[in-house]
Amino acid sequence: MEVWEVWEVSAASSGSCGRTRTAIDADTKLIPSFHVGSRDAVDANIFIRDLAGRLDHRVQLTTDGHKSYLDAVERAFGDGIDYAMLVKHYGPAPEGPQRRYSPAECTGTTVGVVTGRPDMKHVSTSYVERSNLSMRMGIRRFTRLTNAFSKKVENHWYALAIYFMHYNYVRIHTTLRTSPAMAAGVSKTL
Repeated sequence: MEVWEVWEVSAASSGSCGRTRTAIDADTKLIPSFHVGSRDAVDANIFIRDLAGRLDHRVQLTTDGHKSYLDAVERAFGDGIDYAMLVKHYGPAPEGPQRRYSPAECTGTTVGVVTGRPDMKHVSTSYVERSNLSMRMGIRRFTRLTNAFSKKVENHWYALAIYFMHYNYVRIHTTLRTSPAMAAGVSKTL
């Protein structure tokens, strides 16, 4: 069974490009779909519909607790998916000057089965969160408190397309010892 995780990262706070949603295969680390848009139900539906169109068999999907995914996954997959939602709970934000750089501490999680029969030992957002960190470290426009943001959403989208093409087809993942596209059988060469 393939296990997929969905997450969204926000673009640089000074930019106007909104959110970038990504989906990653936990086994091959392939990121077949991303979407730049707002954090609303319309963009969630566009993104999940695109992801569903790229998959040819039943998968297990885990998303964060954003409610717009409930409707989007149901519309795109129907009952042809094993879907769980992982909601993280956070404590109070840090006080003082470190508040600007440090997120609130995660105090716990709630996992809920939404549809199908997801394997609870595979309900996680760890791989997509690590992918989020790689994006933040590898794409200057995602660095916090930066002035390297895109003024046009098209330029932001093109920068992400180049990043994901390189990530999927060129970059050798250390745990796989190959590129994600080769691990998924999408490509035979780098």
